[in-house]
Amino acid sequence: MGRGPRRELAEKIAGEITLSNDPGATLRKWRTDFDVSQTELADTLAVSSSVISDYESGRRQSPGIGVIERIVGALLDIDEGRGGGRIRQHARVLSAGFDSEIVHDLREYPATIPIERYHDTIGATELVEGSQATVAGHTVIDSIEAITRLSSEEFYRLYGQSTNRALVFTNVTRGESPLVAMRVVTPTPNAIVLHGLDEDSLWEHAPRLARIDGFSLAVTTTDLPTMLDGMRELP
Repeated sequence: MGRGPRRELAEKIAGEITLSNDPGATLRKWRTDFDVSQTELADTLAVSSSVISDYESGRRQSPGIGVIERIVGALLDIDEGRGGGRIRQHARVLSAGFDSEIVHDLREYPATIPIERYHDTIGATELVEGSQATVAGHTVIDSIEAITRLSSEEFYRLYGQSTNRALVFTNVTRGESPLVAMRVVTPTPNAIVLHGLDEDSLWEHAPRLARIDGFSLAVTTTDLPTMLDGMRELP
């Protein structure tokens, strides 16, 4: 019997918390990534919310592996109760053969949607209009991890079934690396979104490179969990 995406994700989260130099901060990161309040987590575990707060702030001694497993199990139970969006997201990344540290989400849509609708959904501002007006999927990747760890062949696999998609780069400071990578990797996707910066922070040459290669270029400062949640509204 396979481990399955829930078990895979549970082991990943538990391992990250256990090995962290600041387990409380790592626990808080995962709780907020699952969009679970301290009260909801505490209720699921049948403890007071102050217990969760104390663990996350470091006021209480770092939880042992048994407590961590219970907390992780509660987060996954809550996610399953909501339809299992976070677990499915992890499963999509695994099925594409990527480490979830590199790829946050990878999905194909059953039908194409206008790029404008995609941008509206994730709170992005388009700076350069591309030659194509639609996307049929998205890939959300950590720019530093992808550029430093992936070969050219692996980079192509980020496109999933088609280049008719939005490629969203997170962990971006000015956008040089993703835009230079797009000059090397061909063909390019229909849309590039740089996450975590606004127009004023963008590398000055980025728009020109986007125009040369013909893809839509947009920026967004929407926080990552909210952006990923917005993408789940897409067909």
